[in-house]
Amino acid sequence: MADFRTLDDLDVRGKRVLVRADLNVPMKDGAVTDLSRIERQAPTIRELAEKGARVIVLSHFDRPKGKRVPTMSLKPVVPELAKAAGRTVAFADDCIGAAAENAVAALKDGEVLLLENTRFHAGEEAGERDFAQSLAKLGDFFVNDAFSAAHRAHASTTTLAYLLPSAAGRSMQAELEHLHKALADPERPLLAVVGGAKVSTKIALLENLVARVETLVIGGAMANTFLAAQGIAIGKSLCENDQIETAARILHKATETGAVLLLPTDAVVAKEFKAHAAHRTVDVHEVGADEMILDVGPATIAEFEKRLHTTRTLVWNGPFGAFETAPFDAGTVAAAKLVAQRTKSGDLLSVAGGGDTVAALNHAGVADDFTYVSTAGGAFLEWLEGQELPGVAALMESKGS
Repeated sequence: MADFRTLDDLDVRGKRVLVRADLNVPMKDGAVTDLSRIERQAPTIRELAEKGARVIVLSHFDRPKGKRVPTMSLKPVVPELAKAAGRTVAFADDCIGAAAENAVAALKDGEVLLLENTRFHAGEEAGERDFAQSLAKLGDFFVNDAFSAAHRAHASTTTLAYLLPSAAGRSMQAELEHLHKALADPERPLLAVVGGAKVSTKIALLENLVARVETLVIGGAMANTFLAAQGIAIGKSLCENDQIETAARILHKATETGAVLLLPTDAVVAKEFKAHAAHRTVDVHEVGADEMILDVGPATIAEFEKRLHTTRTLVWNGPFGAFETAPFDAGTVAAAKLVAQRTKSGDLLSVAGGGDTVAALNHAGVADDFTYVSTAGGAFLEWLEGQELPGVAALMESKGS
């Protein structure tokens, strides 16, 4: 894959290392409610500190739009970051200027400092070089560990990488290596699962994948639009009528590329969408005019399992059905467990990502059984779409700096 430096390539003892983390975590009443991002970033911070670096952590939080908003301070994150990193974490109430410079100057080898929200300065989101240079003054090296923010050409994610010798942190490294194995240079056959509610939000993703994979599985409500494009009556099911031509184009592209496009052949339908609603399983050609498709049926899962047996690499983004509401979670759970079994047996490399996908795999109890589960959200989706991520490109291009 394209080359980039990692922590193994840096001699950090006694050096000031700026670490771009993504600590934009869910908060309620001043407390962190989901630690997953902090826990992913902590190993890099801990490793650098153990190697004797003076670790200076940068992150954004929320959308203050270049102004100081007290409720968007990173200070409440300090206790959880310290716990995850196993180190005391100091805090500076700005990320540039005297407050930041004095806090950095006070650091000793092996100590950790968190700087205030980078987005309190308009230069951050604008990617301004002057702002990035103010950050660069604070460090000797730059380590980007925030893949989830790498699709933004901001000062602390992209511009800074051109101003200091730069490397990927452990979380960024793992993300890049797994995504490369999954899509750029996969062991074939390659199968992709794309689900969710709307075709319109995943057009670029579908068009990129249909040209790359042997099998493209389409689930969730977006599958209804594809069924409608084939002239199948789908009753009251959610359908994007303005995307039927798009679906038809992707179906045609699959025939050109030779990809198998796997759509539901049977479905779980109900007359109302609520937990434990009266429901039945029918062939997709037998959906009643007053019914809606809310999940795939067992025949669809059986076909998925058949395809899975010859698959060596799998990429997953989006659920098969309305998994948040029982009993319409059955298809997603069954598919997830099949992938987990193949992965654990060593027969499959499985990479998944996206908010709904992570939630679905956690619901199925198999997230830890996949080869890799990305928590990067938008950056993961843009990578699957084939887009260049500015933060990643900067790491590659600045390797020799």
